Amino acid sequence: MRTFPSSLLATLVLASLSGTAAADDVTVMISGGFKAALEKLAPDYEKASGHHLVIVPGPSMGKTPQAIPNRLARGEKADVVIMVGDALSDLERAKRTQTGSRVELADSPIGVVVKKGAPVPDIKTGAALRATLLQARSVAYSDSASGRYVSTTLFKKLGIDNQMQTKARMVERIPVASEVAKGTYALGFQQVSELLPVSGVTFVGELPDNVQYITRFAGAVTANATHPQAGKALLTFLASPQAQKVVTATGMHTVKAAAKATDTVQ
Repeated sequence: MRTFPSSLLATLVLASLSGTAAADDVTVMISGGFKAALEKLAPDYEKASGHHLVIVPGPSMGKTPQAIPNRLARGEKADVVIMVGDALSDLERAKRTQTGSRVELADSPIGVVVKKGAPVPDIKTGAALRATLLQARSVAYSDSASGRYVSTTLFKKLGIDNQMQTKARMVERIPVASEVAKGTYALGFQQVSELLPVSGVTFVGELPDNVQYITRFAGAVTANATHPQAGKALLTFLASPQAQKVVTATGMHTVKAAAKATDTVQ
């Protein structure tokens, strides 16, 4: 794991804590795309701030009880939420986050995996991806933003929507790659950062640029945060150039300064 210079980390974190002395549990509700990066970076934040991060995973959207909006709606407490940008915008409009606390954190592309040991298919072009999908016995996609794109847009763009209806399925709550690793599905689509941590699969690559979908991840302090300053410090740290080196190593891209703060299709 990457170790940050203590002076840099202390400046990033402590500058936002405004003299807070007590060590607190800072609760972060986070969707899967950014979770691997946060887990790698958490020890550095905790060492510099003296706080402990409590990580509560859940989808950015959907009907499952674990989805972040549903957790908040039933009164579960969090100091920070890190999730898909569109879903965070919905929480902002619902006044569930503090005004002005939003920080853009990363852009996440969709990728493909197959079971380890299986032949690696060609997905380098739209035509190759189309052929691979038509030949696949079964396909899985997630219940979050990437899966919504795959099921409602990608198949139509490739002109195979009808053919995919009988063999493409949504995987709820758990990583898509875990089902591919078990052999339940031949191909798995999800954000790259959620595919890479799973063992038992081979990462094929990102979708071709002309059919790629980029999911923006952003964070904000919740409206009822118990430790808002610690939450702000965490988001400042995660957006810093040094932390972004770890973020990109997990399969995401650093947000470009001029990029829109919403999900985009390339």
